[in-house]
Amino acid sequence: MRKILSRLGVALLLATALLGVPAPASAASLVEVTGFGNNPSNLRMHLYVPDNIGASPAVVVAVHYCTGSGPAFYSGTDFARLADQYKYIVIYPSATRSGQCFDVWSQEALRRGGGSDPVGIVSMVNYVQQRYGSDPSRVFVTGASSGAMMTNVLLGDYPDVFKAGSAFMGVPFGCFATTPPNTWNSECANGQVTRTAQQWGDLVRGAYPGYTGARPRMQVWHGTEDSTLRYPNFGEEIKQWTNVLGVSQTPAYTDTPQSGWTRTRYGGTGTTAPVEAVSVAGTGHNLPLSGMAAMALAFFGITGGSTEPPPPPPPGPCRVDYAVNAWNSGLTATITITNTSTAPVSNWSLAFTLPGGQTITSGWNATFTPRSGPVTATAMSYNATIGASASVGIGFQATHTGNTAEPTSFSLNGTACTVT
Repeated sequence: MRKILSRLGVALLLATALLGVPAPASAASLVEVTGFGNNPSNLRMHLYVPDNIGASPAVVVAVHYCTGSGPAFYSGTDFARLADQYKYIVIYPSATRSGQCFDVWSQEALRRGGGSDPVGIVSMVNYVQQRYGSDPSRVFVTGASSGAMMTNVLLGDYPDVFKAGSAFMGVPFGCFATTPPNTWNSECANGQVTRTAQQWGDLVRGAYPGYTGARPRMQVWHGTEDSTLRYPNFGEEIKQWTNVLGVSQTPAYTDTPQSGWTRTRYGGTGTTAPVEAVSVAGTGHNLPLSGMAAMALAFFGITGGSTEPPPPPPPGPCRVDYAVNAWNSGLTATITITNTSTAPVSNWSLAFTLPGGQTITSGWNATFTPRSGPVTATAMSYNATIGASASVGIGFQATHTGNTAEPTSFSLNGTACTVT
């Protein structure tokens, strides 16, 4: 257990060091608040209130990883710096139990008003509303690792408190449930807990029986190479929150905001869609990276992001020819990527989204990660450069559950390709 917790903390601390995020440049400072209300698990509360906050500010609860603290998450992420620009208040809870993980496993934590950490965090929100007159309709929560798990828990327990959440490297609500005194669920952490969307949704609804009001929107992030809270949890979170919010598991919109990032939206195409998921190719347990906090704030609606989808990029200097040969439960896909520009393309990656039910079992001439949903095909060493007007052929074999359709769009190194 100590080794696992150490890995969780070290990975996040390394990410912080690599990012080199500066402390917020402001006269405002991080302060500790005591006596903020009902606090059954003895959490600590730190608060960042920007200068000139104005009336009815939004509130973001930013929840740290195992072995971390509120002050460490303040220093190591962009949420306080962005608060200076967008004038919202940031609450940083700190877990005080051994290992500094948040309680996302006990029956007390997994029901509204049951006790433990969620009750203390909601007390912090109530304190800020009473002390600063914050807007109760603009309360959001985000977190990394253990904090991402707590983000899932808070949205399930208190759907009337939080408007939206953004979870970096988490697991679904209820996935980590264990029998005391266990505080770590290896089966869940290893991505071995699989349920139907309905079953996942029922776990959330069971946290607050009888609730019929609006449910908070959810944004989830995960690195494909995460070896601490493994990548299958990303897909299970998508299943859970699309079910809770009553939207299709088929993406309504897909794009590549940065190279290696595949973003899918469910139930809507705009910035504030009901569910948004971002898969980060080749990345382990070290989120959020630079730029991700700003995307979380856009999803919350704090930065005034448009609710309309951005215009699709014009067809780029590439063309994709995609051919499928299908049988009862399997298929092969042959992909030809043509560089139609006048300059070579180096270290290429091709991003696309597989239709639901298709899972890659093997591939050739490229590395395909992950195996379903938003996929990125990465060049091999021997075909890493596509010359001007030249082509490269790749492909894969996959299983399917009846849907043998082709992906609808492709992007090469983040630029949209013409599809033929």
